[in-house]
Amino acid sequence: MTTRIGVVADTHCPEFLHQLPDRLFEVLRGVDLIIHAGDVNGAETISALEAIAPVEVVRGDHDLASSGWPLSREVNVEGRRIAVVHGNRSHWVEEPQTLMWTLTLGAYKAHKRLPVSLRRRFDGCDAIVFGHIHRPYVETIDGTLVFNPGAVHQWNPTTTARRLAEKPDSFEWCWLQVARHIRDYAAASVGILEVSRSGMIPEIIPLEMH
Repeated sequence: MTTRIGVVADTHCPEFLHQLPDRLFEVLRGVDLIIHAGDVNGAETISALEAIAPVEVVRGDHDLASSGWPLSREVNVEGRRIAVVHGNRSHWVEEPQTLMWTLTLGAYKAHKRLPVSLRRRFDGCDAIVFGHIHRPYVETIDGTLVFNPGAVHQWNPTTTARRLAEKPDSFEWCWLQVARHIRDYAAASVGILEVSRSGMIPEIIPLEMH
């Protein structure tokens, strides 16, 4: 038997997205389970996903503690242990990374050591699903699949211009003045993870149709 899992991260809805894209629901149609790796931002987002399949969710750094979502969890599917975590670390680590990424207009590859760090943290799991970096990542590290589906919400010239038109606070406005010039950005995406007793097959699916 194979279980088909929709893997979602960084929806930031309704924080930065007013609604989830229709393409997301098309891709997830027919999955048996949905994993959301954090930065959900609104309970209504989870409710919308639950109309498709049961949802296992963790809390990201843009989610409120009052959401009640755990910072990490383990999901058992077809005898496989899958750790789910957002992936954010302390501000002492995060803020310099974000600054460098912003000042280099996206050229600096932040969080390069994060996958290996997560592999050590969740030793014994068959797979680790995480979010936070807003870039797809698929790698097997010491026998463990480390999988990031990318982000549903991505900063790019279009989304930064849209956010600026909404008149954000002064701190965010200043950041967006730089971020709107970013040229090295990933497309919005989601993941599918097929899990069976014999193995796991990850797939990254872009949400932007061309």
